[in-house]
Amino acid sequence: MSGSYSRIVGTGAYLPAKILTNKDLERMVDTSDEWIYARTGIRQRHIAADEEQTSDLALAASRTALATAGIDAADLDLVVVATTTPDMVFPSTACILQAKLGARNCPAFDMQAVCSGFVYGLATADQFIRSGQYRNALVVGAEIYSRILDWNDRATCVLFGDGAGAVVLQRSNKPGIISSHLHADGAHVDMLSVPGTVSGGKVSGRPFVQMDGQSVFKFAVKVLDEVAKEALTANHIEKSEIDWLIPHQANIRIIQATARKLGISMEKVVATVDRHANTSAASIPLALDEAVRDGRIRAGQHVLLEGVGGGFTWGAVLVRW
Repeated sequence: MSGSYSRIVGTGAYLPAKILTNKDLERMVDTSDEWIYARTGIRQRHIAADEEQTSDLALAASRTALATAGIDAADLDLVVVATTTPDMVFPSTACILQAKLGARNCPAFDMQAVCSGFVYGLATADQFIRSGQYRNALVVGAEIYSRILDWNDRATCVLFGDGAGAVVLQRSNKPGIISSHLHADGAHVDMLSVPGTVSGGKVSGRPFVQMDGQSVFKFAVKVLDEVAKEALTANHIEKSEIDWLIPHQANIRIIQATARKLGISMEKVVATVDRHANTSAASIPLALDEAVRDGRIRAGQHVLLEGVGGGFTWGAVLVRW
């Protein structure tokens, strides 16, 4: 088969209509806009409506990505949904999305790597396309974190938001995704988790996000720096050749510290955390879509995507646009 690379040929995004500002949170929990913004860079986040499911958010983002790519859902050979907040225990959100899109018969599965999920999903779809097995793949990051937050816990409830981002990957003769670099270390499983489970028809354990914020911060900055350098070294690319860095949007301090360690100016960093908060697997594709649509990302540029999340998982994907 012709073409040994995959390229991103369409992007899409969806943010729920409801916006919850820091000022709104002041009325819900003992916090302040100043405190939240100074420590996280977050001003607001989007919250899914009661009737919205993760697959609905994914559907809206996917339709935009498909329209931008100029292909029909029926042309898809693979659907991958990165999510930590699936519609239900099973079937996968990817299968539910596939049905809503009308993309019948192609394989569909969920990717669970928490905030690294989109990077993991992109790397996986890229391998299927590089192998020559598939031509068109849809990769989505979609989350409704508002439903796994303890809204009385001011340490976590201020950090997260809901949303979805999607890309269409297509086989090409010229490089798009240059390389991917994935890692995990389960020894850090307790640093960031939602330990609740369903057993005997009841929730067992605590079904809310719990986090050791200081440890997460240190670990995230360390591994994001390492995996970015790994991608650059593997491809003999200097950091000055990176046109745009799109990191997971967890906290502006983590983003700034990562850019500083890499020696990359914040002017080359796409940051949406102020408006989106941490949307986990959706954060990178949401930021990517915004930078593509406002014209910042242009043909021929090098874009470095990188994420880190519970597991602990982390990874990077180097893209030539």
